[in-house]
Formats: sequence, C-alpha cells, structure tokens
Amino acid sequence: MVMEILFWGTLGLIAYTYVGFPLLLFLRGLVWRRPVKKAPITPSLSLVIVAYNEEASIGAKLENVLSLDYPRDRLQVIVASDGSSDRTEEIVASFADRGVQLLAFPRQGKIPALNQAVEQATGEILVFSDANSMYREDALRKLVAPFADERVGAVGGNQCYLPEAEGEAASFGERLYWAFDRQLKVMQSRAGNMTSATGAIHAIRRELFQPVPLGVTDDFTISTRAIAQGYRLVFEPEAIAYESVAGSDTKEFRRKQRIMVRGLRAVWTVRELLVPWRHGFYSLQLFTHKVLRRGIAWLLIPLFGASLALYSRAPIYQWAALGQLAFYGSALAALGIRRTPLRRQKLFRLFSLPYYFCLTYLAALLAWIQFFRGKRIDLWDSTRLNPESRPKESVRLSAKG
Repeated sequence: MVMEILFWGTLGLIAYTYVGFPLLLFLRGLVWRRPVKKAPITPSLSLVIVAYNEEASIGAKLENVLSLDYPRDRLQVIVASDGSSDRTEEIVASFADRGVQLLAFPRQGKIPALNQAVEQATGEILVFSDANSMYREDALRKLVAPFADERVGAVGGNQCYLPEAEGEAASFGERLYWAFDRQLKVMQSRAGNMTSATGAIHAIRRELFQPVPLGVTDDFTISTRAIAQGYRLVFEPEAIAYESVAGSDTKEFRRKQRIMVRGLRAVWTVRELLVPWRHGFYSLQLFTHKVLRRGIAWLLIPLFGASLALYSRAPIYQWAALGQLAFYGSALAALGIRRTPLRRQKLFRLFSLPYYFCLTYLAALLAWIQFFRGKRIDLWDSTRLNPESRPKESVRLSAKG
C-alpha cells in the first residue's frame, strides 16, 4: 500500500508539472485574458551589460547594440567590467567615441557590478543583457512597446538559440526545452504575469528597480520585483535575443547547477510572492515553475524505486519500470556516443532528449543539496560559446530573423 501511494503520488506530481499545469495555463488564458496595450514608443533606455573576461564576444556585442533600430540619442549603453583581466576593458574603451560608457570595477561578482552600473543609469527604462546575446535589429523597439501600458512594470524578451550553433548531446534537448518554456511564457503572460524574465533580454521601469542581493539570479530577482510592487511582468516574443548553446555538456552541467543554486536562493529571497492570498494564481505559478519543476529529481528516484518494488503486482507497474529503464538507457547511450561520428545521425537526437533531461535533473539535485547546505555563488566564469565562432553576418540580425 505504501509503495502504491508513493508510485501514484510521485507520478501525479510529475504529470501535473509537465502536463496538468500547462493545460491549466492554457485554459486560464482562454477564460481570463488580460491584453497588454502596446505602442511604438521610444522612452530613454539604459542598456546595462556586466562583463568578465569577454574579450572574444564584447566587440561583436557592442557592434550589434549600436546597429539596433532605436534612436541613438535615447539609448545609453553601459558596460560594467567585473575586474576583467583580459582585453575586455580595452575593447569597450575603444567604443567611447560612439557613446559606450565603461565602468571598470575590481573583481567583486556580477551583482555588485550590476547594482553600481544601475546607479549610473539615466534612462526611464533599464534594459539588461548578456555579453554573448545578439539582438535582432528591432529587439529594443519590441521590448519597450508593452511599457505603453501603465500596468506593465517589466518586460521579458525572447531568448532563441542560433540554428547554426552546434554543441554536444544536450544541445538539441536544450533548444527543445526553451521552445517548450517559451510557450509557457506566452500562456502565462496572456492571463497575468510570466514567471520571470531571462537574463539575455529583459527590462524594468527605472523607479521599480531595487538593488539585487548577493547570491541570487539577477534576472529573476529584478523582474519579479515588478510583480511584488503591484505591476505586471509580461512576455514579448517579438523582442528576440540570439545565443549559442554551451560548447560542451560539462560546461552546460556546471552552468545549470550554478543557475539553479542561485535560482533557489532567489525564490527564497522573494518568498512573499509564494503567498496565495497576496498574489493569487501567480503564487501557484511560481511554486510550480521554480520549486516543483526543479524538485522533480526528488520525485524521479522514489518513482523508479516504487516501480521496481511493484513490478510483479500489475502490468502497469511493469510498463512503468521498463519505460524508465528504456529512458535512462537512452540517456546512457547518448552519453556514450556524444563525441563519436554517430552523434550526427538523426537517431541521436532521439537519445539526446532523455540525456538532456537527466543532465538537467542531476544538476538540479546537486543544486538542492548545495542550497540546503547554504552555499552561495557570487563569482563564476562564462561557459557559453563566443559570438566570434558564428558567421559574421549574425552580428546584425534583421527583423526577418
């Protein structure tokens, strides 16, 4: 009886997370739509980029920013160097005559540099970006259009992966994951608020920004502060930023682990948003997306154990056990062939999905352990591919995408 409760309980929570909640979002969007007023406005913007040893990408990033279709006299560009020891500061300084402002700080971590950079920002709207994110030509215009609605306090853009980017086994799975996540954001925003913005491209009204505490994900914390202050956080799918997937699975694993440790600390920091009588449906949304989904790893282990323990009870438990064995076996197969010529075969993509799933939730499991142990991550090195590995024409990305 205990094993049956364990099996159906864990299976139910997993099914709710990946099927039930998206269905709930879809139905809520049909019943209760909250349209956003958009207009072709051009408020003054401060675009903030925090960089650490980004010499391979920062030049291409600034060329991209300066080529965007936004009034140049309405755009302040700030690059905060977090103690870079390579040519990052030299490269940024070479753009001074084109209006780019360099803030050179000693190595202290991204968040202190970000907070200090915002102190120098003069724009009505703060825009945050990564050094390796390339914006589509009209990205800023699309990103600020929802601010014509006085109820909107923050806007998250659409992070997309470049089609020519090639990584290892997890790359294809990562692109599919973000495609799924993108649809969730559309449904969330349609009826209320998206859960949080992505660091590649997001914006907030200057007066709503609050200094970010140490040890958390800055994009989540900045964007959700708009909700905490009674404003909407909406998704703008036409504000597109392009990135490449991680260069290796090992780097991707470390990046996910770091982000989830900081993400869990961020949720704890804004835990008042989890109170349903204060924030209604958003509390359920935040708990499902940022707590329950990241906690799936804690459900997968007992589900597998219960499936094996109940194997002889009924065919459904046999199918469940065999299905999980096949799934994890596919992940192991992808692990074994990810660096061989076989990875170019279409069948490999089928194996790469369970591999990415397992990679993600192993990172989540370790992140939870580090979170419970009180670990805080303030300093790290970038793990993404650099734009210089891309075709040069990708630096200026047209509205046709």
